[in-house]
Amino acid sequence: MKKITLTLLFGIFSIVALAQRYTPEWVKNATIYEVNVRQFSPEGTFAGVQAQLPRLKEMGVDIIWLMPIHPIGELNRKGSLGSYYAVRDYRDVNPEFGSIEEFGEMVRTAHDLGMKVILDWVANHTSPDHVWLEQGHKDWYTLDATGNVQPTIGTDWTDVADLNFDNKDMRQEMINCMASWVRDYDVDGYRCDVAGWVPMDFWTEARTTLDQIKPVFMLAEAEGNELYQAFEMTYGWELHHIMNDIAKGKKDAGAVHDFFAKPTLPNNGFQMNFTSNHDENSWNGTEMERLGEARLCFAVFAATIDGMPLVYNGQETSLDRRLKFFEKDPIVWRKMDLVPFYQTLLNLHQTHPALIVGKGQTKPRFLTAKSDKNTLAYVREAGDRKVVVVLNLSAKEQIVTLKDPSIAGKYQNLFSGQSANLKANHQEKLAPWGYAVYVQ
Repeated sequence: MKKITLTLLFGIFSIVALAQRYTPEWVKNATIYEVNVRQFSPEGTFAGVQAQLPRLKEMGVDIIWLMPIHPIGELNRKGSLGSYYAVRDYRDVNPEFGSIEEFGEMVRTAHDLGMKVILDWVANHTSPDHVWLEQGHKDWYTLDATGNVQPTIGTDWTDVADLNFDNKDMRQEMINCMASWVRDYDVDGYRCDVAGWVPMDFWTEARTTLDQIKPVFMLAEAEGNELYQAFEMTYGWELHHIMNDIAKGKKDAGAVHDFFAKPTLPNNGFQMNFTSNHDENSWNGTEMERLGEARLCFAVFAATIDGMPLVYNGQETSLDRRLKFFEKDPIVWRKMDLVPFYQTLLNLHQTHPALIVGKGQTKPRFLTAKSDKNTLAYVREAGDRKVVVVLNLSAKEQIVTLKDPSIAGKYQNLFSGQSANLKANHQEKLAPWGYAVYVQ
């Protein structure tokens, strides 16, 4: 009876929290950029990030997602510097990155530029020498048979201690810590690590508390419709893996059709589209390793299909190595060869009404058939405004015919800037892994 009552209460609370969730208006056309503070500059500091904010603003970035900024545990540390995800104190910053005052100055600079800042929040676990343990809160953790803290079961995360979400005091202090960064440093939301491993009712409670301070933006490192109770955006892992598989010849364009045949996501939710991020780059390979010559084609896809596009730091300079995770390994900002490419894509996403996310978003309408295995074309529409995208998802030259009278009209070629008249039977000749985008 007690279990049923608690479940019912949590369900009622989730409904209330869902009704109270408010997505800020600035989210709808936003783009997101992930910053690995340690590797972002030679100094690896908040000041190093702050210095490049004007450049990122000009490139079309709206949201700066900072990988965890907190002090890193020393007990069972991996490598010489440790993992950002082994947090020792939720209320402080890693001295490696600078002072808490310098962090605040970086956030203020971002806001002055019209940008937003979200923090990477690690709720599932802490370092095994977290300040909570020093304060005697061992009962806030999952304990093994001998009564000691333990890593999250089923992982190789030997440098962390799993948290016990049955403990109400721990939950409340966690929410208090999250609220303090929004209240005291004006951060704009959170990317929540392994969000699916944390109870959903915790996230709905946390979201309600945060929105009472100011409306925030929440990204879950997870997939699942239940997450949209508390989060606007989840990870687009499935679509990411489809991209990787198409590039390797394991799947074809039909997999994209199947993906978008699914029901619309609940509560105006949407996914983050990416060709790289910190996990992919460090553990699964650079975009060159995974996507090869298809990488720019899929960057166009990620920025124009349903969802919010992510750029991982260094992609604009064709980062071609796996960044070390536990050591200093700064990005070399030399070539900057893809800045115009990403600026063009991100500016389109920022300004075109057909590419909005959240309330009012529309699914892509495909102009090629599922049987067209090597090519993909679709239109995104908002009233009489259209974005037509044509992609060659193969390593051979292709001619794509768009048999759709509704696309006929005057457009601008996004990348050449030239005017174009699309006809009802428009034909597009594309180089291997080529792409074309027409904007109306």
